[in-house]
Amino acid sequence: MEWDTGAAAWMLTSASLVLLMTPGLAFFYGGMVRGKSVLNMMMMSFGAIGVVGVIYVLWGWSMSYGSSIAGIFGNPFDQFGLSGTMFDADGAAVVSPLGDYPQVIDVAFQVTFAIITVALISGAIADRTKFGTWLAFVAVWVTVAYFPMAHMVWGGGQLSGAEGSIAAAIFGTTDGVANTAPIDFAGGTVVHINAGVAALVLALIIGKRKGFGTEAMRPHNLPFVMLGAALLWFGWFGFNAGSAFGANETAGLAWVNTTTCTAAAMLAWLLTEKIRDGHATSLGAASGIVAGLVAITPAAGALRPVTSIILGLVVGVLAALAVGLKYKFGYDDSLDVVGVHLVGGLVGTVMIGFLAADGGLFFGGGANLLVIQVVIALVAMVFSGLTTLVIGLILKATLGWRVSQDVEVGGIDLAVHGETAYENLGGARVVSEVK
Repeated sequence: MEWDTGAAAWMLTSASLVLLMTPGLAFFYGGMVRGKSVLNMMMMSFGAIGVVGVIYVLWGWSMSYGSSIAGIFGNPFDQFGLSGTMFDADGAAVVSPLGDYPQVIDVAFQVTFAIITVALISGAIADRTKFGTWLAFVAVWVTVAYFPMAHMVWGGGQLSGAEGSIAAAIFGTTDGVANTAPIDFAGGTVVHINAGVAALVLALIIGKRKGFGTEAMRPHNLPFVMLGAALLWFGWFGFNAGSAFGANETAGLAWVNTTTCTAAAMLAWLLTEKIRDGHATSLGAASGIVAGLVAITPAAGALRPVTSIILGLVVGVLAALAVGLKYKFGYDDSLDVVGVHLVGGLVGTVMIGFLAADGGLFFGGGANLLVIQVVIALVAMVFSGLTTLVIGLILKATLGWRVSQDVEVGGIDLAVHGETAYENLGGARVVSEVK
């Protein structure tokens, strides 16, 4: 057949942009930790690329988009090793169901989402986690939590609008599609609520850093944080506009909404900081950028630019306030994954029910869309929380999560990785640690 080369080129570009987000996240998180653990923090992101990059082609794609098992996950053996995904029985390239381009391009696009999702979790457990245990967690969590969630939302499972889904059970179906289908354009549930809940659970299982709440734990390199935020924003155009699966009007709308919401969220965060703390900071600007990007992710194709501004203003204020909850409730979410990604994902997912141009409560669509958005958000939270709890407790009992207190105080970089980011930290005593 004749391929739509424009769509193919855009999807490959989008996949590359989303892959860039994980190294961008490494800079964002790396700048936020103390200098003695920056390399470990960045390695947690790069480690996720390595582990998920291998697993996805073996059983990740099949578990996400293979034949459904109870609407919860795809059969991992259905397309194991991408069998039948790239070529049919006659050796011809399999066409993507989403556009006139080879389906292998969809694999390239979707693996980058799996990578960034699990990498996001690492920010909640910075400065105190064994690198080997983290890699084991990545492999298990992406298999047990991420792939099933992707199947449930995007693979025609329980959180989609397909026949047999929760939405179909609540609102009925017409021609095999739920009369009111949930909207998750690019990953509010699959990526951000999923990762945010997992981050909270792990932070509670692993416990607080030594000195949390009593010692200053300031970012050691704010230019790294700003650079990371810039790379994330740039890559997010592939994340959101790429989820249109073509170079078309929906991609254009998603691009504009992404920029508009993010800009508004940054301004709202800075204003909140100024009123609360007396200063508008670079860390606040970077955090506001990410909060806006998170919130618009599920809504990028459903809102209009003006309502995207409203969403950005709301999430900028709420996320700026939410990052302080860890001090009130006593959980050590080191780099505010819960405050930014869980809160941002919830705000974006739920506000679709109010602001969607087609079906939103404020646009005459009634409450049905709002109801199903709340339902899928709650189900995603429960599913992610339970699976992460089980995985986290098993790893705690077997491999152990925490480095020793000497390593935590002296710095994970030198003890675990045998190197430091800065020469002035190189004279520190090397503490042996089982990796």
